[in-house]
Amino acid sequence: METWTVETDDGGGQLEVHSFRPVSGASIPGSKAPAEPSGVVVIHGTLVTDSLYWPFARTLSLMLGRPVHCYNRRGRGHSAPQPPGYSADTEIADLQSVMRRTGSTDVVAHSYGGFVALQAARSTKIHRLVTYDAAVSLSGNLHGRWRPELEAAVTAGQLDHAWAHLVQGLGTAGPISYLPMGALRMLSILSAQTRLGLEMRSLLPTAVAEMRAVLDADTHLQDFTSLVTPTLMLSGGWSPSYFAETGRILAGAVPAIDFAIVPLQFHEGPLRPGRRLAARIARFLSGGPVPTASAS
Repeated sequence: METWTVETDDGGGQLEVHSFRPVSGASIPGSKAPAEPSGVVVIHGTLVTDSLYWPFARTLSLMLGRPVHCYNRRGRGHSAPQPPGYSADTEIADLQSVMRRTGSTDVVAHSYGGFVALQAARSTKIHRLVTYDAAVSLSGNLHGRWRPELEAAVTAGQLDHAWAHLVQGLGTAGPISYLPMGALRMLSILSAQTRLGLEMRSLLPTAVAEMRAVLDADTHLQDFTSLVTPTLMLSGGWSPSYFAETGRILAGAVPAIDFAIVPLQFHEGPLRPGRRLAARIARFLSGGPVPTASAS
């Protein structure tokens, strides 16, 4: 793995990038050797850093025989903080910078990253795109998921309360999402004793800004009718149903988009061990057949 940085186009600082290649050997960070195939950029979701995607990226690189690049979005690791006026446009510009500097043509994106990628595909040249549980607000369908109490709790420093509202509102933590608020607050306190739990709590302010960006960029079907990037929208069989509903609607209206269910997968599918999801994505990026939407 190589660790290096990409400067942001707005002068706000840098983005931390981690690159995986199918063969060993040193290379100049960010360089693209003449014989090297074009890369793939992985965009992570909210409340996490790109490090959780490293095993997935490494597996995908080996399967494709191509470099795969993960990067920390704003507010994480050694990347620049979220700027004043942060919006979807901030993330789109950052993705464009990473694609340009890494020589990448394809994108794989998870959750909030899927929202960023689909927004970017409307104005950015992407050869092939795969999203998993893309957090797209379509005609206001995610507005009911937003809880004002989340932002108020973050502002007041009540991070356990904020985490509980986030988990209940989004429903992305599987059966845990349906626990009472008191139980969720206790789980937050316990998880804060772990490195990952502590990191998630520290990222709650970024989650507030990212959820607002999704709602502010609320789209309609006609916003995607001109999309030409071949796109595969995937959703976990055990993910919250609203992800699949959005995927089916978009695939039914936009010829460039296909949709499929990935059976036996939760929302955090790309973060879990195993090769099945990576293999499915690799087939699509390699130009293989698109799975049917009825897969279950």
